[in-house]
Amino acid sequence: MSVNNWRNALLGSEATIGDAIHSLNRSALQIALVIDGGDRLIGTITDGDVRRGMLRGYSLNTSVREVLHHDPLVVPPDVTREVVRAIMSANRIQQLPIVGADRNVLGLHLWDEFPGPVPRANLMVVMAGGKGTRLRPLTENCPKPMLPVAGKPILEHIVERAKRAGIERFVFSIHYLGHMIEDYFGDGAAWGVEIGYLREERPLGTGGALSLLQDRPTAPFLVTNGDVMTEVGYGDLVDYHMVHGAAATMAVRNHELKNPFGVVHTNGLDITGFEEKPIVNSHVNAGIYVIDPSALDCLEQGEHCDMPTLFGRLRDQSRRTIVFPLHEQWLDVGRPDDLNRARLISH
Repeated sequence: MSVNNWRNALLGSEATIGDAIHSLNRSALQIALVIDGGDRLIGTITDGDVRRGMLRGYSLNTSVREVLHHDPLVVPPDVTREVVRAIMSANRIQQLPIVGADRNVLGLHLWDEFPGPVPRANLMVVMAGGKGTRLRPLTENCPKPMLPVAGKPILEHIVERAKRAGIERFVFSIHYLGHMIEDYFGDGAAWGVEIGYLREERPLGTGGALSLLQDRPTAPFLVTNGDVMTEVGYGDLVDYHMVHGAAATMAVRNHELKNPFGVVHTNGLDITGFEEKPIVNSHVNAGIYVIDPSALDCLEQGEHCDMPTLFGRLRDQSRRTIVFPLHEQWLDVGRPDDLNRARLISH
Protein backbone atom coordinates (compact mmCIF):
# COMPACT_ATOMS: atom_id res chain seq x y z
CA MET A 1 0.00 0.00 0.00
CA SER A 2 1.30 3.44 -0.91
CA VAL A 3 0.31 6.71 0.71
CA ASN A 4 -3.02 8.04 -0.53
CA ASN A 5 -1.88 11.55 -1.37
CA TRP A 6 1.07 10.58 -3.57
CA ARG A 7 -0.40 12.45 -6.54
CA ASN A 8 0.32 15.68 -4.69
CA ALA A 9 4.00 14.95 -5.27
CA LEU A 10 3.72 14.89 -9.08
CA LEU A 11 5.53 17.73 -10.83
CA GLY A 12 5.85 18.53 -14.52
CA SER A 13 9.28 18.56 -16.11
CA GLU A 14 8.95 22.24 -17.08
CA ALA A 15 8.63 23.33 -13.44
CA THR A 16 11.10 25.53 -11.59
CA ILE A 17 12.97 24.97 -8.33
CA GLY A 18 10.47 27.36 -6.73
CA ASP A 19 7.66 25.10 -7.95
CA ALA A 20 9.48 22.10 -6.50
CA ILE A 21 9.79 23.75 -3.08
CA HIS A 22 6.07 24.62 -3.18
CA SER A 23 5.28 21.01 -4.08
CA LEU A 24 7.47 19.65 -1.27
CA ASN A 25 5.78 21.94 1.26
CA ARG A 26 2.27 21.29 -0.05
CA SER A 27 2.48 17.51 -0.11
CA ALA A 28 4.66 17.17 3.04
CA LEU A 29 6.04 14.00 1.40
CA GLN A 30 9.60 15.40 1.10
CA ILE A 31 9.87 14.31 -2.53
CA ALA A 32 8.68 15.58 -5.91
CA LEU A 33 8.07 13.01 -8.65
CA VAL A 34 8.97 14.70 -11.92
CA ILE A 35 6.99 13.33 -14.86
CA ASP A 36 6.78 13.91 -18.59
CA GLY A 37 3.58 14.60 -20.49
CA GLY A 38 2.71 10.90 -20.39
CA ASP A 39 2.94 10.61 -16.60
CA ARG A 40 6.19 8.66 -16.92
CA LEU A 41 8.75 9.19 -14.15
CA ILE A 42 11.86 10.98 -15.43
CA GLY A 43 13.37 11.71 -12.04
CA THR A 44 12.88 12.79 -8.45
CA ILE A 45 13.71 15.83 -6.36
CA THR A 46 14.19 15.68 -2.60
CA ASP A 47 14.96 18.30 0.00
CA GLY A 48 18.63 17.40 -0.35
CA ASP A 49 18.60 18.02 -4.11
CA VAL A 50 17.04 21.45 -3.58
CA ARG A 51 19.54 22.36 -0.88
CA ARG A 52 22.50 21.37 -3.06
CA GLY A 53 21.06 23.48 -5.87
CA MET A 54 20.72 26.46 -3.54
CA LEU A 55 24.37 26.10 -2.55
CA ARG A 56 25.35 26.11 -6.24
CA GLY A 57 23.62 29.46 -6.59
CA TYR A 58 20.50 28.34 -8.46
CA SER A 59 17.51 30.65 -8.08
CA LEU A 60 13.85 29.80 -7.55
CA ASN A 61 13.34 30.35 -11.28
CA THR A 62 15.93 27.75 -12.30
CA SER A 63 14.54 24.68 -14.07
CA VAL A 64 14.07 21.56 -11.96
CA ARG A 65 16.13 19.72 -14.56
CA GLU A 66 19.25 21.30 -12.99
CA VAL A 67 18.66 19.49 -9.68
CA LEU A 68 16.84 16.39 -10.93
CA HIS A 69 17.96 12.95 -9.75
CA HIS A 70 17.61 11.03 -13.01
CA ASP A 71 18.07 7.48 -11.75
CA PRO A 72 16.10 7.12 -8.52
CA LEU A 73 15.53 3.79 -6.80
CA VAL A 74 12.03 2.51 -7.65
CA VAL A 75 9.97 -0.65 -7.14
CA PRO A 76 7.17 -2.35 -9.07
CA PRO A 77 3.69 -2.51 -7.50
CA ASP A 78 3.84 -6.20 -6.51
CA VAL A 79 6.71 -5.90 -4.00
CA THR A 80 5.72 -6.84 -0.44
CA ARG A 81 5.83 -4.35 2.44
CA GLU A 82 8.54 -6.39 4.14
CA VAL A 83 10.78 -6.13 1.07
CA VAL A 84 9.98 -2.43 0.67
CA ARG A 85 10.96 -1.75 4.28
CA ALA A 86 14.19 -3.73 3.86
CA ILE A 87 15.09 -1.79 0.68
CA MET A 88 14.40 1.56 2.32
CA SER A 89 16.31 0.65 5.47
CA ALA A 90 19.34 -0.67 3.57
CA ASN A 91 19.50 2.41 1.35
CA ARG A 92 18.57 4.88 4.12
CA ILE A 93 15.84 6.49 2.05
CA GLN A 94 12.56 7.97 3.23
CA GLN A 95 10.60 7.66 -0.05
CA LEU A 96 10.37 4.94 -2.69
CA PRO A 97 8.35 5.51 -5.90
CA ILE A 98 6.18 2.73 -7.30
CA VAL A 99 6.28 2.49 -11.11
CA GLY A 100 4.84 0.23 -13.75
CA ALA A 101 6.67 -1.46 -16.61
CA ASP A 102 6.33 1.70 -18.72
CA ARG A 103 7.70 3.90 -15.89
CA ASN A 104 4.23 5.32 -15.18
CA VAL A 105 4.00 6.44 -11.56
CA LEU A 106 1.57 4.24 -9.62
CA GLY A 107 2.22 5.25 -6.03
CA LEU A 108 4.76 6.10 -3.38
CA HIS A 109 6.05 4.28 -0.32
CA LEU A 110 7.06 6.39 2.68
CA TRP A 111 9.17 5.32 5.61
CA ASP A 112 6.53 7.01 7.77
CA GLU A 113 3.99 4.39 6.60
CA PHE A 114 5.56 1.93 8.95
CA PRO A 115 4.37 1.99 12.57
CA GLY A 116 6.00 4.59 14.81
CA PRO A 117 9.18 6.61 14.30
CA VAL A 118 12.40 4.65 14.44
CA PRO A 119 14.20 5.65 17.68
CA ARG A 120 17.46 7.48 17.08
CA ALA A 121 20.57 7.36 19.24
CA ASN A 122 21.10 11.08 18.65
CA LEU A 123 20.89 13.46 21.60
CA MET A 124 19.37 16.94 21.27
CA VAL A 125 20.82 19.79 23.33
CA VAL A 126 18.52 22.81 23.63
CA MET A 127 19.92 26.21 24.61
CA ALA A 128 17.27 27.57 26.97
CA GLY A 129 19.22 29.88 29.27
CA GLY A 130 18.91 33.29 27.62
CA LYS A 131 17.29 36.27 29.35
CA GLY A 132 15.16 37.31 26.38
CA THR A 133 15.78 41.01 27.01
CA ARG A 134 14.23 42.05 23.68
CA LEU A 135 10.95 40.44 24.74
CA ARG A 136 10.58 42.30 28.02
CA PRO A 137 8.27 42.72 29.88
CA LEU A 138 7.02 39.28 28.74
CA THR A 139 10.24 37.64 29.96
CA GLU A 140 10.51 39.41 33.31
CA ASN A 141 8.86 36.46 35.04
CA CYS A 142 9.06 33.81 32.32
CA PRO A 143 12.07 32.38 30.44
CA LYS A 144 11.82 33.01 26.71
CA PRO A 145 11.57 29.30 25.68
CA MET A 146 8.52 28.98 27.96
CA LEU A 147 6.51 31.73 26.24
CA PRO A 148 3.29 30.15 24.92
CA VAL A 149 2.57 29.63 21.24
CA ALA A 150 -0.68 27.88 20.31
CA GLY A 151 -1.31 26.94 23.92
CA LYS A 152 2.08 25.45 24.78
CA PRO A 153 5.64 26.71 25.36
CA ILE A 154 8.01 27.16 22.44
CA LEU A 155 10.26 24.56 24.06
CA GLU A 156 7.46 22.00 24.08
CA HIS A 157 6.96 22.46 20.33
CA ILE A 158 10.68 21.72 19.83
CA VAL A 159 10.52 18.56 21.95
CA GLU A 160 7.41 17.23 20.23
CA ARG A 161 8.79 17.82 16.73
CA ALA A 162 12.09 16.16 17.63
CA LYS A 163 10.25 13.20 19.14
CA ARG A 164 8.36 12.71 15.86
CA ALA A 165 11.79 12.31 14.25
CA GLY A 166 12.68 9.52 16.71
CA ILE A 167 14.75 11.64 19.11
CA GLU A 168 14.11 10.57 22.69
CA ARG A 169 16.97 12.06 24.73
CA PHE A 170 17.32 15.76 25.48
CA VAL A 171 19.54 18.03 27.53
CA PHE A 172 18.34 21.56 28.32
CA SER A 173 21.00 24.16 29.03
CA ILE A 174 19.37 26.54 31.52
CA HIS A 175 20.31 29.71 33.36
CA TYR A 176 17.76 32.55 33.60
CA LEU A 177 14.65 31.35 35.49
CA GLY A 178 15.78 27.80 34.76
CA HIS A 179 13.79 26.40 37.66
CA MET A 180 10.58 27.17 35.76
CA ILE A 181 11.75 24.98 32.88
CA GLU A 182 12.71 22.16 35.24
CA ASP A 183 9.40 22.40 37.10
CA TYR A 184 7.44 22.14 33.84
CA PHE A 185 9.36 19.38 32.05
CA GLY A 186 10.90 17.42 34.90
CA ASP A 187 12.62 14.31 33.60
CA GLY A 188 10.53 14.31 30.40
CA ALA A 189 8.47 11.23 31.29
CA ALA A 190 5.18 13.04 30.56
CA TRP A 191 6.35 13.40 26.94
CA GLY A 192 7.79 9.90 26.68
CA VAL A 193 11.37 11.21 26.51
CA GLU A 194 14.39 11.64 28.78
CA ILE A 195 15.42 15.17 29.76
CA GLY A 196 18.55 16.18 31.64
CA TYR A 197 19.88 19.63 32.47
CA LEU A 198 23.04 21.70 32.19
CA ARG A 199 22.95 24.53 34.72
CA GLU A 200 25.07 27.49 33.64
CA GLU A 201 26.21 29.63 36.58
CA ARG A 202 27.04 32.34 34.03
CA PRO A 203 26.37 32.61 30.29
CA LEU A 204 28.94 30.54 28.43
CA GLY A 205 27.71 30.77 24.85
CA THR A 206 26.39 27.77 22.96
CA GLY A 207 29.78 26.08 22.59
CA GLY A 208 30.71 26.82 26.20
CA ALA A 209 27.49 25.23 27.43
CA LEU A 210 28.36 22.07 25.47
CA SER A 211 31.62 21.85 27.44
CA LEU A 212 29.47 21.07 30.52
CA LEU A 213 28.11 17.82 29.07
CA GLN A 214 28.98 15.16 31.64
CA ASP A 215 28.50 12.14 29.39
CA ARG A 216 29.99 12.55 25.93
CA PRO A 217 27.47 11.56 23.25
CA THR A 218 28.34 8.45 21.29
CA ALA A 219 26.71 9.67 18.06
CA PRO A 220 26.38 13.05 16.30
CA PHE A 221 24.06 15.23 18.35
CA LEU A 222 21.70 18.09 17.57
CA VAL A 223 22.00 21.53 19.12
CA THR A 224 19.25 24.13 18.79
CA ASN A 225 18.45 27.50 20.24
CA GLY A 226 15.42 27.28 22.49
CA ASP A 227 13.64 30.12 20.71
CA VAL A 228 13.73 28.70 17.18
CA MET A 229 10.51 27.36 15.70
CA THR A 230 10.87 25.49 12.43
CA GLU A 231 9.33 22.77 10.30
CA VAL A 232 12.70 21.28 9.41
CA GLY A 233 13.01 17.50 9.81
CA TYR A 234 15.59 17.04 12.56
CA GLY A 235 16.24 13.49 11.39
CA ASP A 236 16.94 14.76 7.86
CA LEU A 237 19.47 17.20 9.27
CA VAL A 238 21.30 14.44 11.16
CA ASP A 239 21.31 12.16 8.10
CA TYR A 240 22.65 15.01 5.92
CA HIS A 241 25.47 15.60 8.41
CA MET A 242 26.44 11.92 8.46
CA VAL A 243 26.27 11.44 4.68
CA HIS A 244 28.70 14.33 4.20
CA GLY A 245 31.12 13.13 6.88
CA ALA A 246 31.21 16.49 8.65
CA ALA A 247 32.57 17.39 12.06
CA ALA A 248 29.93 20.10 12.40
CA THR A 249 26.90 21.18 10.37
CA MET A 250 25.15 24.54 10.63
CA ALA A 251 21.61 25.10 9.37
CA VAL A 252 21.48 28.35 7.41
CA ARG A 253 18.77 30.56 5.96
CA ASN A 254 19.02 32.55 2.75
CA HIS A 255 18.92 36.27 3.50
CA GLU A 256 18.17 38.70 0.70
CA LEU A 257 19.37 42.29 0.99
CA LYS A 258 18.17 44.72 -1.67
CA ASN A 259 20.14 47.89 -2.24
CA PRO A 260 17.55 50.71 -2.67
CA PHE A 261 19.90 52.66 -4.93
CA GLY A 262 21.47 52.21 -8.32
CA VAL A 263 25.10 51.15 -7.89
CA VAL A 264 27.86 52.73 -9.97
CA HIS A 265 30.93 50.55 -10.59
CA THR A 266 34.16 52.45 -11.03
CA ASN A 267 37.85 51.94 -11.71
CA GLY A 268 39.52 55.02 -10.35
CA LEU A 269 37.67 57.95 -11.94
CA ASP A 270 36.25 55.88 -14.78
CA ILE A 271 32.75 54.42 -14.72
CA THR A 272 32.85 50.75 -15.66
CA GLY A 273 29.18 49.91 -15.32
CA PHE A 274 25.86 50.36 -13.56
CA GLU A 275 23.74 47.99 -11.50
CA GLU A 276 20.17 49.05 -10.72
CA LYS A 277 19.16 48.22 -7.13
CA PRO A 278 21.19 45.00 -6.89
CA ILE A 279 20.16 42.16 -4.62
CA VAL A 280 22.78 40.49 -2.45
CA ASN A 281 22.02 36.97 -1.21
CA SER A 282 23.84 35.49 1.76
CA HIS A 283 23.51 32.63 4.21
CA VAL A 284 22.71 33.46 7.85
CA ASN A 285 23.01 31.23 10.89
CA ALA A 286 19.65 29.61 11.75
CA GLY A 287 20.65 28.50 15.25
CA ILE A 288 20.41 24.73 14.61
CA TYR A 289 23.45 22.46 14.40
CA VAL A 290 24.67 18.86 14.28
CA ILE A 291 27.97 18.25 16.06
CA ASP A 292 30.24 15.21 16.02
CA PRO A 293 31.23 14.16 19.56
CA SER A 294 34.94 14.55 18.69
CA ALA A 295 34.34 18.29 18.19
CA LEU A 296 33.98 18.62 21.97
CA ASP A 297 37.77 18.23 22.19
CA CYS A 298 37.98 21.83 20.95
CA LEU A 299 36.28 23.13 24.10
CA GLU A 300 37.62 23.91 27.55
CA GLN A 301 35.17 23.12 30.34
CA GLY A 302 33.53 26.26 31.68
CA GLU A 303 35.15 28.53 29.05
CA HIS A 304 32.94 30.89 27.06
CA CYS A 305 32.68 29.86 23.40
CA ASP A 306 30.11 30.69 20.76
CA MET A 307 29.34 28.40 17.83
CA PRO A 308 31.18 30.41 15.12
CA THR A 309 34.31 30.11 17.29
CA LEU A 310 33.86 26.35 17.63
CA PHE A 311 33.38 26.02 13.86
CA GLY A 312 36.53 28.13 13.35
CA ARG A 313 38.57 25.89 15.65
CA LEU A 314 37.43 22.84 13.70
CA ARG A 315 38.40 24.45 10.40
CA ASP A 316 41.81 25.31 11.85
CA GLN A 317 42.23 21.56 12.41
CA SER A 318 41.22 20.89 8.79
CA ARG A 319 37.98 19.30 9.99
CA ARG A 320 35.01 19.54 7.67
CA THR A 321 32.31 22.07 8.59
CA ILE A 322 29.29 22.37 6.28
CA VAL A 323 25.97 24.16 5.91
CA PHE A 324 22.45 22.77 5.65
CA PRO A 325 20.34 25.28 3.68
CA LEU A 326 16.81 25.63 5.04
CA HIS A 327 13.83 26.24 2.81
CA GLU A 328 11.32 25.16 5.45
CA GLN A 329 9.41 27.59 7.62
CA TRP A 330 11.72 29.03 10.27
CA LEU A 331 11.27 31.71 12.88
CA ASP A 332 13.64 33.05 15.54
CA VAL A 333 11.33 34.25 18.31
CA GLY A 334 13.55 37.06 19.55
CA ARG A 335 11.26 40.11 19.46
CA PRO A 336 7.58 40.79 20.21
CA ASP A 337 6.63 40.90 16.52
CA ASP A 338 8.36 37.50 16.00
CA LEU A 339 6.32 36.04 18.85
CA ASN A 340 3.10 37.44 17.38
CA ARG A 341 4.03 36.01 13.98
CA ALA A 342 4.70 32.59 15.53
CA ARG A 343 1.30 32.67 17.21
CA LEU A 344 -0.46 33.62 13.97
CA ILE A 345 1.33 30.88 12.01
CA SER A 346 0.43 28.26 14.61
CA HIS A 347 -3.31 28.97 14.51
